[in-house]
Amino acid sequence: MTNAIPSAPAAGRAGPASRLRRAPRSSGGGPRRRPWIGLLFVAPMLVLFVLFRFLPAIGALLLSLTDYRISGKWDFIAFDNYTRLFSDSVFHEALLVTVTYTVIFVPLTVLLSLGTAVLLHQVVWKRGFFRGVFFLPYVTSIVLAAVIWKWIYDAQDGLLNSILGLVHLGPVDFLSQSSTVLPSIAVTSAWKGFGYSMLILLAGLQAVPKSYLEAAMIDGASTWQRFRYVTLPQLRPVLFFVLVIETIGAFQVFDAMYVMTGGGPVHASYSLVYFLYDSGFKYFDFGYASATGLVLFLIVLIVSLVQRRLVGRDD
Repeated sequence: MTNAIPSAPAAGRAGPASRLRRAPRSSGGGPRRRPWIGLLFVAPMLVLFVLFRFLPAIGALLLSLTDYRISGKWDFIAFDNYTRLFSDSVFHEALLVTVTYTVIFVPLTVLLSLGTAVLLHQVVWKRGFFRGVFFLPYVTSIVLAAVIWKWIYDAQDGLLNSILGLVHLGPVDFLSQSSTVLPSIAVTSAWKGFGYSMLILLAGLQAVPKSYLEAAMIDGASTWQRFRYVTLPQLRPVLFFVLVIETIGAFQVFDAMYVMTGGGPVHASYSLVYFLYDSGFKYFDFGYASATGLVLFLIVLIVSLVQRRLVGRDD
């Protein structure tokens, strides 16, 4: 019995291997790509971004160069709004209030989020339940949260002063004193918003390789040393993201101040966004308000770049 020898493919007929070899290739040697397919997927979001982000930003920039009135009439005044803004003492007060609030709010929120995330990372029993409890304030309306905390801070019937009265302290009018109003609002905002950053940091903690921690434990590192020299460096990208979003939120604070204090006492809680709101919707000075918004954007951009340099840099 003779073994059958497979014959070569006949001329004009290509085998599977030869058909694969003749598959169309791009100039780089790989399979031909169709970038327009990817553009189709991102096109809806790109259109929304252009319509509701990019074009309004360009419009605000152009509006800041005009004296636009509510009647629709306007005059081109170049950089007069910016010159007026930097010489406005109320703007300087609002900028100082905003920076002071940011210095209080951001470390408080980041530390609260990180501490809660570390605790939840160690908890096994009912972890999902506790995540939901801590995240619940984040989905609560800021107006509702501000009203609740305004009652808590009330000098006469507030919960906090009732507790202080048990130890013969107070009463303290937290929202009517310049020295306590910003820390009080910062605590309210931190309670309201720390749940989002907590979940992000918790995801970062769960992504830290356990082998790193086990190796440090074998080397005799204590719990604090493992956290300081292993966990924190691995969390740097996540911490940078949390730091930036919380800083942006702090510079944009308005709702809590509007509901709890109305900007008082004596502009002690009068933020930049509150100043922008009054300029645009109280005095109808839209060009001036747009200039304030552009300056606020530049301030946040510069602060974010500094944070990128200090926290987000690569080793």
